[in-house]
Amino acid sequence: MLKVLSDIILGIDAGDLSALVLLDLSAAFDTVDHHILLQHLKRSYGITRLIRQWFQSYLVGRRKFVRTGSSTSSLALILCGILQGSVLGLILFLYTADLLLLIEGHGGLCLHLYADDTQVYGLCRPSATLELQNSISTCIDDVARWMRSNWLQLNTAKTEVLWSTSSRRLRLLPVSPIRVGTDQVVLVSVVRHFGIYISTWTLMCQ
Repeated sequence: MLKVLSDIILGIDAGDLSALVLLDLSAAFDTVDHHILLQHLKRSYGITRLIRQWFQSYLVGRRKFVRTGSSTSSLALILCGILQGSVLGLILFLYTADLLLLIEGHGGLCLHLYADDTQVYGLCRPSATLELQNSISTCIDDVARWMRSNWLQLNTAKTEVLWSTSSRRLRLLPVSPIRVGTDQVVLVSVVRHFGIYISTWTLMCQ
């Protein structure tokens, strides 16, 4: 997140406007497909067969049950998902790292990933806000398609979009929503991420 903030601050100091999109994934850790994950480990990271088998033994064949009082359900095989809060949970969410190449295909946009937290951001001159808005919408469309093909679900209801600039240029910020898929995401004036509040023209730490 520090690199995101650094890029935004440097851009604003240079007279640019910044757009930051915080994407929200629905039940991200619960929907990771084991087969797709193992394929990613091989294709994207060159993980050898022996190590993949080790990961497979950790992921595949787990069972769960529900207990209420003295009643217990029958065991059910877990077909997808990784254990959130486990030692390997965050490591295995490198699942989304392929998004880096996808975002790079949209010139001028950058991506920051930390487990299931995904941010797309870009900078532009005040005269180019419409072009940046359209680029972000197109990019998020591609991200959403990639997520659907990998059993992840983008939650547009909780996705946030924030434009930022210096206090002298606030009047130049767009006010219209950004299209994300078939939805219109209303702009917000402040977001909180990892204990840092980012507003349209200030940064506050808590």
